Amino acid sequence: MCGRFLNKLPAAEIARIFATRNPLPNYPARYNLAPTDAVLAVRFNVETRQRALDPLRWGLVPHWAEDLSFGARCINARAETLATTRAFRDAFGARRCLIPASGFYEWRKDGKTKTPYAVLPKDEPLFAFAGLWENWRDRRLPSDAAPWIRTCTIVTCDANELLQPIHERMPVILDRGDWARWLGEEPATPEALLALLRPFPAERLRAYPVAPRVNSVKNDDPGLIDPLMAEGGIAV
Repeated sequence: MCGRFLNKLPAAEIARIFATRNPLPNYPARYNLAPTDAVLAVRFNVETRQRALDPLRWGLVPHWAEDLSFGARCINARAETLATTRAFRDAFGARRCLIPASGFYEWRKDGKTKTPYAVLPKDEPLFAFAGLWENWRDRRLPSDAAPWIRTCTIVTCDANELLQPIHERMPVILDRGDWARWLGEEPATPEALLALLRPFPAERLRAYPVAPRVNSVKNDDPGLIDPLMAEGGIAV
């Protein structure tokens, strides 16, 4: 799964990388993004034929859900069942997005001990997670008092050989050449889209243990991605 990640680039730089065209959102650097937080997402508008960069609530809530709490169980979507799971199949067909990330965190279990790891790109400024998004509003309220809330989820797949000792799953990271197809800018069959959802090459990642400060969502600063230091000041 992917339960925490970071996004440290300015919105203007993210917009440049993804060639989005809408006004820039006011979004600060974040080093400990957690479920229900607003996360940046790149979407494609089929009418304007342009990409947009917008903040969406992390934790997908399908339109038929009764309340926002549904999103807590949908922060991730398994690639193997996107096309058949009720909560995700409609979004997979029509509302796919990219979620920019400078890296993510995962925890390795050793008995009762959990060690957090940071996973970062080796030679690229950021990742593009495969994501899905949805529109939701509270149908218990009058329509004029129930604003639309846009939510999203991160697609996951089996871990690659680098991450397997840490966790069995990892977020799907899409190559730049696959962005347009995933967003719907190019025609693609469901089978072709599912074929994109594979483990990212291990040689393009680096992973290392970090301090347990990342365990608390109250901590959100650049020091969270510093390598864990052993006695003597040597990185673990």
